[in-house]
Amino acid sequence: MSTTKPTHSHKPPKDTQIENSTDATRGEPIVLRVEKRKAELEAALAALPAADLRARGDIEIALASVGELLTGDTEHISHVTGAELSRWIENTKHLAELAPKSRRHSRN
Repeated sequence: MSTTKPTHSHKPPKDTQIENSTDATRGEPIVLRVEKRKAELEAALAALPAADLRARGDIEIALASVGELLTGDTEHISHVTGAELSRWIENTKHLAELAPKSRRHSRN
């Protein structure tokens, strides 16, 4: 009787895994990461229909709050500003994302 377990992975295949842009920029300077995310949110806001008030409002608030943090010398930011920018990135990580259609809804 063998006591070895079968070797199979429970992780999803990499090609189906969706990588968030804020995760993709990890390791880059925080100001650069924030500027990239800000540009993405501005593009998403421009593409949103005017009737989508909730999503537009969420993105507009996020953009307004980061504008205050990106003033002054962005080459030499304080630790406090860096922490706030990092928090902003994490808080806006899933803004303007579209949920993939479920298999159940795609059959209808």
